[in-house]
Amino acid sequence: MARISVSATAAVSMEAEKLRAAGVSLVDFGMGEPDFPTPEHIKQAAIAAIQENFTRYTAASGIAALKDAIRQRHRDDFGSQYERDEVLVTVGGKHALFNAISALVDHGDEVILPAPYWVSFKDQITYAGGTPVIVATDEADGFRLSAEMIARQVTARTRMILLNSPSNPSGAVFPPETFRGVLELCRERGIWLLSDECYSKFVYDGRPYSAASEPNGKEWLIIAGSLSKTYAMTGWRLGYLMAPKAVIKAAVNLQSHSTSNATSFVQKAGIAALLGPQEPVSQMLAEYARRRTVIVEGLRAVPGVTCNMPAGAFYAYPNISGLLGKPGVKTPLEFASKLLAEGGVVTVPGEAFGTSSHIRFSYAASLDAIHEGLARFACFCAKLR
Repeated sequence: MARISVSATAAVSMEAEKLRAAGVSLVDFGMGEPDFPTPEHIKQAAIAAIQENFTRYTAASGIAALKDAIRQRHRDDFGSQYERDEVLVTVGGKHALFNAISALVDHGDEVILPAPYWVSFKDQITYAGGTPVIVATDEADGFRLSAEMIARQVTARTRMILLNSPSNPSGAVFPPETFRGVLELCRERGIWLLSDECYSKFVYDGRPYSAASEPNGKEWLIIAGSLSKTYAMTGWRLGYLMAPKAVIKAAVNLQSHSTSNATSFVQKAGIAALLGPQEPVSQMLAEYARRRTVIVEGLRAVPGVTCNMPAGAFYAYPNISGLLGKPGVKTPLEFASKLLAEGGVVTVPGEAFGTSSHIRFSYAASLDAIHEGLARFACFCAKLR
């Protein structure tokens, strides 16, 4: 337990909840949670399953119909080819990642992890006894990554490479050639590539991509996916792993002694999400695109702040180094804490993501909330100068 800490986003959420309970008005850019309701056909599928008493245990790995729906949706979207016994249904995408890392990473193993990275990656690696090997990406290049940058960090102890594209928190989208180069490296060296596709549908320019679309790419590839963001199902807790059969078998063994199956009637809702109308996903992406423009332009208008335009996901990751240095605001953590307490704006400090000059804004919030939050942020920053 000493190796890990509470999730930074969870910690921010808890602190914000205390202030709300005290009657403080807040604008919340902290949690990466869609503000859209779960589509109606998904909700109705869950209600029907409950009414039909589909409320008992299922196989620990998930029901066959949902595994088939996961395979079909991924095949239709990305051209991948998976068998049913290469799929595991998990209790959210975070659980999928945890299962894969716990099953494959042993004490002394190294896991290559680009920074900025999602808050739970590093702690999941260290919990398993592994050592995160951080690869810093360049903000000036949009936090993009190349296979050569990864290759320079490979040692005899490298067990896994963990990539997240589109990225939380930076919004960077790694190009297909990066994945192709990394897959080739993995084949040559016998290293696992764990690809987190949580935000795969939220790409603003070009087509969504999966490394599983590459021919002969499956041998050392593990895909972690989630329905949480794609279908506004965060609280439903439904995700999946797709991987070689031996990896899935190991992960199922682990899951059978921890959570067992994902909630039975939620699995039925997952089938409706994956095989039903996909228009809600496109509608959410279009709205995120509008919000992206507003929040990035608003952040860039604040003196001392620079901000890349995210290529995917729904996060802005501004550089606030021009505002740091005064007593009480020397780090992003101090800045975010003061912004919350004095400005009523919830953000997540960059230290949680492996950088020391940024804070994260989630723009999974209404345009009205974004405008109000930007006004508060600009006012707070003006007082610092």
